[in-house]
Amino acid sequence: MFYRRYLEPALTGPVSRNKIRLIFGARQTGKTALLRHLLRSRGTHFVNLQESAERRRLEADPAAFTRQIRGLPASVRIIAVDEIQKVPALLDEVQALYDAAPSRWQFFLTGSSARRLRAGAANLLPGRSHGFHLHPVCAWEVARDDEAFQIEPPTRADPLRPPFPARPLARTLLLGSLPGVRAERAATAHATLATYVDTYLEEEVRREALVRDVGSFVVFLRLAAAESGQQLNLAKLSQESGVPASTLKNYYQVLVDTFAGHWVVAYARRTRKRLLTTPRFYFFDLGVRNAAAELPLEARLADAQAGPLLEQWVAQELIARAGYLGRGYRVSFWRTTSGAEVDFVWETPDEDVPLEVKWTARPRPSDARHLETFLDLYPSRARRGLLVCRCMKREQLTDRVRAIPWHAL
Repeated sequence: MFYRRYLEPALTGPVSRNKIRLIFGARQTGKTALLRHLLRSRGTHFVNLQESAERRRLEADPAAFTRQIRGLPASVRIIAVDEIQKVPALLDEVQALYDAAPSRWQFFLTGSSARRLRAGAANLLPGRSHGFHLHPVCAWEVARDDEAFQIEPPTRADPLRPPFPARPLARTLLLGSLPGVRAERAATAHATLATYVDTYLEEEVRREALVRDVGSFVVFLRLAAAESGQQLNLAKLSQESGVPASTLKNYYQVLVDTFAGHWVVAYARRTRKRLLTTPRFYFFDLGVRNAAAELPLEARLADAQAGPLLEQWVAQELIARAGYLGRGYRVSFWRTTSGAEVDFVWETPDEDVPLEVKWTARPRPSDARHLETFLDLYPSRARRGLLVCRCMKREQLTDRVRAIPWHAL
């Protein structure tokens, strides 16, 4: 069964109808499945650049793409190109076709590496395209009870039907939220995630020539996954890995450019307190992060690292939602040099909401002290705080801070 994705209305809506649609995201987030579902009943021509013969043909002669499209029947009005970064020169062909007849075809292009496109000085179709980012399955796409989310879009489209089935928290913290992995039994999901790391985060990097020394990148990958969610300390990682700090910085950028990770920066509004500004890095999916760190994908991992894993799940949820809502939405963190800290700040055009994440099922008013400090410092922007935990129902901890169950985030 195909479960609808939050991006679906935006991809098919009137706003982008006369634009080239670029759908980016890490491998296995469901880009191809989404397009094939959306376009299944229309006159659509698919070009799959993951097929080696097709890729080699178009690499040798990019203009063959234009000739092929021009030769299609008049009934074919939609062109979908999968993994466009594998032949970046095709973007020039798409642009030429679009400029010659903007209303003749609708173009949908997917990609899993912005780095390859930029490295090839590819034309990213400025002014002609709308960009979208598909994330792993987020809570907006999962079956839930009647409780409304505390952090949700300002206006919601028709409820997504059918939603992805809900999964236990422990499974999500261990195996993550990739669509295919969510559908597998735990035993096979373990092998799938290990293969994902081996064939994508290592071999894909080698095949795309994104780094020169694959051996040092493999060492970095394990350390970066283990450090996911921590403030970046290149000097420490360099000492542990033996890889120069400048090379590590480039490796992090490789992960960002292939959508395998995200930076979360420090909250930037001024205050009288001195703040830490070093960013944090989060892998895009918990299951991939755990496999890359070579952690045992077993219940004992959730028991030993429950709090940090829940915090990383919240980070990935907030990053996905900010990405879907677009400009004006951002995720940051806040920490002073004296030790006051909130895990995340949900920044919106209207307000900034500080969030703390705790594993407890019995939150107390004392758990809200750092949230209250933040609210005191930024009264014009911050009027409420949230404590995300394992409580069964919402609880009002203070006048301004509410505890919410993790599934009602």
